[in-house]
Amino acid sequence: MGVFALTLRFFHAEVRKLLLIIGLAVSSIILFQCFSFSYGKIFVPSPTSKSSIVKLVSNATTLNDSNIAELFINVVANDTNGSDSEEEARYKHNTLEANTGSDLSSEVNRYLDSSFSKFKDQNSHELKSKPRITQGKSLISGHIASTDDGSTKVMVEIAKNSEKMINGPKPTTDYGDVVPFISAIVAAKGLQNSNLSSGTSSSFLGANLSSPRNAKTSIGTQHTNFKPLKIESAISVSQMNSLLLQSIDSSRSPRPRRSSARDRELLSARQEIENARASRKVPLLHASVYQNISKFERSYEMMEQILKVYIYKEGVKPIFHQPKMRGIYASEGWFMKLMEGNKKFVVKDPRRAHLFYLPFSSNMLRSALNGQDFQHVKDLQKYLKDYVELIAGKYSFWNRTGGADHFLVACHDWAIKLTKNIRSIRALCNSNAAKGFEIGKDTTLPVTYIRSMEAPLENLGGKPPSERNLLAFFAGGMHGYLRPILLQYWQNKESDMKIFGPMPRDVEGKRKYREHMKSSKYCICAKGYEVHTPRVVESIYYECVPVIISDNYVPPFFEVLNWEAFAILVQEKDIPSLRNILLSIPEEKYLEMHARVKLVQRHFLWHKRPVKYDLFHMILHSVWYNRVFHIKTR
Repeated sequence: MGVFALTLRFFHAEVRKLLLIIGLAVSSIILFQCFSFSYGKIFVPSPTSKSSIVKLVSNATTLNDSNIAELFINVVANDTNGSDSEEEARYKHNTLEANTGSDLSSEVNRYLDSSFSKFKDQNSHELKSKPRITQGKSLISGHIASTDDGSTKVMVEIAKNSEKMINGPKPTTDYGDVVPFISAIVAAKGLQNSNLSSGTSSSFLGANLSSPRNAKTSIGTQHTNFKPLKIESAISVSQMNSLLLQSIDSSRSPRPRRSSARDRELLSARQEIENARASRKVPLLHASVYQNISKFERSYEMMEQILKVYIYKEGVKPIFHQPKMRGIYASEGWFMKLMEGNKKFVVKDPRRAHLFYLPFSSNMLRSALNGQDFQHVKDLQKYLKDYVELIAGKYSFWNRTGGADHFLVACHDWAIKLTKNIRSIRALCNSNAAKGFEIGKDTTLPVTYIRSMEAPLENLGGKPPSERNLLAFFAGGMHGYLRPILLQYWQNKESDMKIFGPMPRDVEGKRKYREHMKSSKYCICAKGYEVHTPRVVESIYYECVPVIISDNYVPPFFEVLNWEAFAILVQEKDIPSLRNILLSIPEEKYLEMHARVKLVQRHFLWHKRPVKYDLFHMILHSVWYNRVFHIKTR
């Protein structure tokens, strides 16, 4: 009996040991599985330092091509999840600059009392355009360029930022040193187009995806799961012309509830313009810079003869009737001031008017938020909607045409969003044909950077062609995805191409900027955050042939000017070939284009007292022209 008990106790001890060993083995397997995956993929903990990322990438030798791009994108996206978007950072920084001395009223604050947290909670799609990641003084951006053999070369570059970029949202991890390392891995692996399918591996941070179809995309960083935005193709100049003709042939302007004498006058003017005789060779005009000089001459004459404009007196300052006359958004301010002071076109009796002007400033509307954390774009849209409802309730003119004979002039980046629900004619600086700008109804407002109200034409002109020793020039902040790519290809590459980042803003820096423009054959006008840039007008101002690199940008006065006669329009995907494109232009053609820049210059100049064919009259003419060719009768 004693022997049996001892034997039983022995077996129980062995069973317990066996169970312990099995438990330890199972625990080890489970623990191992927690830190490893099958198919050669590795476990990626949340990175807290760049050393952990370097170790992570250096150990990832078994990853396939597409997973390399996905790995880096997701690491960065996870680390910056919850950070401010680009639009938020730009808004908060620029508002402080623009709001010095602003006087807010209770009427303005009525619709502008939401906080920054409200925006975060709503997570609106409206403000997710082109998000970027900034760290210290660097911008991480990527570019995927198609080559002739169909292969794809991936470059990830670090571009120095301007002061405004430094103030953007900052992730907690510095990726600066690891980017070239990852770039080397991707290049060594030889990514192919076939591997870049429509998934997380198809694009890099803020990447411009160039293909034979000129597709481009950018990605967001607010979510852990990477979802590229909709890819869109660039609209060519010929397509813009086709859209303009289609707009004229099939106008979407609503038919007025009742016809008026003013409508009949516009219809008569349209017939006069369409049947315009051959040009009489006006000394100030030259046929080569116009789409149809005869129509333009006749249209301008008819505008001066019959056009009358009524300006609504309603609206609370500073958003209405009190624009800014300096800075990058000065175009809307100069037009408002000159329009309200004009005696030739403005009438006090609205029944005599062909057009009705809504005198609001998009820049002042944005600036009115001084002292508040942030405002959702829909709050600003509501403010303008309420203003239109006030006008429609007080007068009968808006309801008669549904706003088709009303117009506004706005230069702020947000204006295209703020006014998207206002069915009037819009003169916008941000004339992006792929983002809501309607060719034929809307018209492009030139961006004029006014530094001196007293002397807007200071330093006008440039050197003659024989003294322009530089092939091309660009300088500017690293705003958006395109400019870092431009610098990656051409900064410090050729002695006759001066491609810089931001230049000093002191007196000497500004002087050098002007001298480079005055001494260059071609001036690069690369888009920033949005499609528009003041460099287009600056180029013409300094008699330098503009080279516009901004897909889907509709140039100013596109309805009448032949931009291809005096400017070079380069698609974004062709930046690697920029030098070859410029060198391929014969000297004779360049001389013609330079001469035409001087001919068209008069249309882009502000005068304190408007003169014929100047910028004020050209903006008004574009509004007039679009109304005349879109009017309908019952």
